Amino acid sequence: MGFTAQTIEELKARAKRRVPRMFFDYADSGSWTQSTYFANEADFSKIKFRQRVAVDMTNRSLASTMIGQDVAMPVAIAPTGFGGMQHPDGEMLGAKVARAFGIPFTLSTMSICSIEDVAEATDGAPFWFQLYVMRDRQFMYNLIDRAKAANCSALVLTLDLQILGQRHKDARNGLSAPPRVNLNTIWQLASRPQWCLSMLRTRRHTFRNIVGHADNVGDVSSLASWTAEQFDPKLNWSDIEWIKERWGGKLILKGIMDAEDARMAAASGADAIIVSNHGGRQLDGAPSSIAALPGIVEAVGDKIEVHMDGGIRSGQDVMRALCLGAKGVYIGRPWLYGLGAGGETGVEQALDIIRRELDVTMALCGERDIRNVGEHNLINPGVFSS
Repeated sequence: MGFTAQTIEELKARAKRRVPRMFFDYADSGSWTQSTYFANEADFSKIKFRQRVAVDMTNRSLASTMIGQDVAMPVAIAPTGFGGMQHPDGEMLGAKVARAFGIPFTLSTMSICSIEDVAEATDGAPFWFQLYVMRDRQFMYNLIDRAKAANCSALVLTLDLQILGQRHKDARNGLSAPPRVNLNTIWQLASRPQWCLSMLRTRRHTFRNIVGHADNVGDVSSLASWTAEQFDPKLNWSDIEWIKERWGGKLILKGIMDAEDARMAAASGADAIIVSNHGGRQLDGAPSSIAALPGIVEAVGDKIEVHMDGGIRSGQDVMRALCLGAKGVYIGRPWLYGLGAGGETGVEQALDIIRRELDVTMALCGERDIRNVGEHNLINPGVFSS
């Protein structure tokens, strides 16, 4: 890569210079006015640490567990679409790096690389798979069975995409995979020749979990109409029952932003919930994920494990979320920025930045074991109380 980033923001700036606008904007935008997208990141700064001195800072450990699985730090790579359009074979590279770091990688249904591609890249090591509830139940059955066959160790069920939020940048940019041929996309691609040349070295240019697997989806033109029709607006809590039964393993419910929904999720028999507003890409005007976290933690108590996703750009943000009760967090945009900035090396740098910042912040707060952090490490733990 020939470039060493010190912050996630530096990786973001480099990715913006290297990735075509339609794909960079997909990773770096929200819905409508983007107020929730910006709040996700900005609200972390409202949380202030309690700094401690003259304490033993040796023998520190970030090791923890998420849904009973050992992790080197309580951070997972979030499911994100279009990873393979930030960099060739992007999801395969991200999964390899996550495995080396000892953290979970979550593959999206809308990934460019397929379940089988990622399983091959990781030599059959376990990873997590994210599933949408779709009208084509047979396709869902097949996806679940493919995830089982690929040794996936958790299923992340996304609940907040019954209908698609209004994403203005994606519409203006003509987002598709592979890119449609028109003057807009030709201009975007021509301005990124290095990206174009690198994409010629892979055959993975479309949604390989879907094309060739779903009925009546054999090419990109049919994929667009199929996707628009597939997200199920009738999704309800009873759907979770048959999905849990079909899957038979660890189940995580993603997209919880309300205390009542959190209690329903806890009663569903799932193993964990993710407090998430889909990265600010669904309901604009909803609160940030970090602002919603404390109320949800209080609502469910120890009935279900609580994770958090949205707005994390540093190891300090990870620490803040853990102090407010999250058992683990997910990073989506940081790993995509790393991927766009420098492929596998860029993702390594993103994870190393998060890990290093988390370790130093924990130490300066007077803690040596990440499992011991909590509200006592904050000056204002009630900052989001209504």
